[in-house]
Amino acid sequence: MHAKQLSRIAAQALIVLAVAGLLALLVTTTAGHLAQRGIRSGFDFLLEPAGFTLGETAIPLDAGDSTLLAFAAGLANTLRLALPGAALALGLGVLVGFGRLAEHPLVRGLASAFVNAFRNIPLLLQLLAWYFILTDLLPASDAALRLAPGVFLSKSGLALPWWGEAGFEIPEPAGFGIDGGARLTPEYLAMLIGLVIYTAAYIAEILRAAVEALPPGQRLAALAMGMTPRQTFGLVLLPQAWRAALPPVTSQLLNLFKNASLAVAIGYPDLVSVAGTSLNQTGRAIECLSIVIAVYLLLSLAGAAVSHRLERRVLRGGVA
Repeated sequence: MHAKQLSRIAAQALIVLAVAGLLALLVTTTAGHLAQRGIRSGFDFLLEPAGFTLGETAIPLDAGDSTLLAFAAGLANTLRLALPGAALALGLGVLVGFGRLAEHPLVRGLASAFVNAFRNIPLLLQLLAWYFILTDLLPASDAALRLAPGVFLSKSGLALPWWGEAGFEIPEPAGFGIDGGARLTPEYLAMLIGLVIYTAAYIAEILRAAVEALPPGQRLAALAMGMTPRQTFGLVLLPQAWRAALPPVTSQLLNLFKNASLAVAIGYPDLVSVAGTSLNQTGRAIECLSIVIAVYLLLSLAGAAVSHRLERRVLRGGVA
């Protein structure tokens, strides 16, 4: 047994050395070809002025700021989109999953239509459709739709109450637009709506399958104790089904983060958009692509680590 373990460790070490050798060969060969063609390489461009700005960013960015700050602003935009999108997709997925299991035929039919429709339409097509609806079919900002007190929706986006320099600001119509509060652009809203609905459709189907895999006696016992169908789903079935649903649900949430890279198609300045602009200005294709790959790899590893911790809690009998 000891000899087998040593041979296994030796084999793994040889594989690691072989991979490291191939990577080193790839790097040196690529660097040599770039040098022969007079193409600069390296990550020193990150400290040079970016030379461009972003139309929408959570981090203030000027053209004279470094390219590194531009990448940070693009990453902040990606997280600003993906994090609330993941939370909303999970909540909507649970709601639609409950509808898929409802006894009422109308609720069950609507939930099934939602899942079947949005899972079978390509995400990029959905994003373009939402962007068209928000920018072409909505009224102008001087005739914005009032959804609630201080909440206005128009071609300029969604205006919401928010904290400003003068304290809590409530948007109000003024002249040809809306003044005060915060504003979510049509590009951001189209991406958020598209990602949430598309991902929620998959999560709902995952939860439906996980719940239906449970013994039917669980549901019947809960109903016999006087629980409502909603209480049965939320307090009895969902906690048990979550053990089987957590890994595939995590995969869908990670896919949401990766699908956020489609934002470049409708003009939302995310990490991929910043990388593309930097590539066009500096010609550092390998470096820009490496940064994007590294960021998404770290996001995937972080999501997998969180999922692993939650799965361990669930298996120990905790509530995730």
